Amino acid sequence: MDRTGDERAMRAALALAARGPAVDPNPRVGAVVTDPAGRVVGRGYHRGAGSPHAEVEALAQAGAAASGGTAYVTLEPCDHTGRTGPCSQALVAAGVARVVFAQTDPHDAAAGGARTLQAAGVQVEGGLLVEQATALNRSWTAAVTAGRPRVVWKYAGTLDGRSAAADGTSRWITGPEARADVHRLRAEAGAVVVGTGTVLADDPSLTVRGPDDVPTGRQPLRVVVGRRDLPAGARVLDAAAETLQLRTHDPEQVLAVLHARGIRTVWLEGGPTLAAAFLAAGLVDEVVAYLAPTLLGAGPAVVADLGIGSLAGALQLHPTDVTVLGPDLRVRATTVHPPEGA
Repeated sequence: MDRTGDERAMRAALALAARGPAVDPNPRVGAVVTDPAGRVVGRGYHRGAGSPHAEVEALAQAGAAASGGTAYVTLEPCDHTGRTGPCSQALVAAGVARVVFAQTDPHDAAAGGARTLQAAGVQVEGGLLVEQATALNRSWTAAVTAGRPRVVWKYAGTLDGRSAAADGTSRWITGPEARADVHRLRAEAGAVVVGTGTVLADDPSLTVRGPDDVPTGRQPLRVVVGRRDLPAGARVLDAAAETLQLRTHDPEQVLAVLHARGIRTVWLEGGPTLAAAFLAAGLVDEVVAYLAPTLLGAGPAVVADLGIGSLAGALQLHPTDVTVLGPDLRVRATTVHPPEGA
């Protein structure tokens, strides 16, 4: 198949991958198998942890027609045995002559499929539409590379950086459009994290809710960080979602526990103190700020002291998106981490 045909098949595999669950310990992967004449004979995608991998599903659909054909896979075929067997061996057993994949597998335990395929005489090509494939699994890739979940800090504040008025009132700084957007993005996270102070002050539900304010769809794990006991009637302890309290103030310990549970994205919604702890530790990867066209002049700041004494030491952010939501602005920005050893 020519380059145009290769790209067409890989785009079809990417579209299949996008059907997989966005929140899962495993990546979203799609596969398309063509016969020696270039006709599509099998399609598959990974439907979540414990289910057949995309390649296996596509090969099962293709049957004997896969022999001598090409497999297009959005992620390098795995080379390890977990809940399912290695996809590299399945492709070899099916008699596939050529494998084209997009993203190299960054996971140490699963990588190596390309080498196994080449050793078996299969023609292997990697890197086709790699940017699109990596973007599809941004949080998973970041988590397995860094050994911790990707952390997104969300806050709502005024244009002068206040999270509440001087009397403590904070509902609602932003409008309904911004709040609906928070629920949409919260649903993409494996866990939503706050401190005990937020629970005691605001009694939040921390669930994903629809327009009628009723919990809807898959719910992220609710995580409360801090040593103080929670009131028995706190809404975060209701049956709407699972809740985990971590009696620590150490952000690295929090992320280690969540990573061990297969959490790939953390939605950090804590108050100024918890946000400052994660930021000061260099453990925030993206900031999602909802800014109301309001000035207060006094009241709690959106983030506590970061220990930065000069402009030269300021934490740098790279803006990636600015969107108007009703009367408010949503600004998304990634943190700029200094090089190791700097």
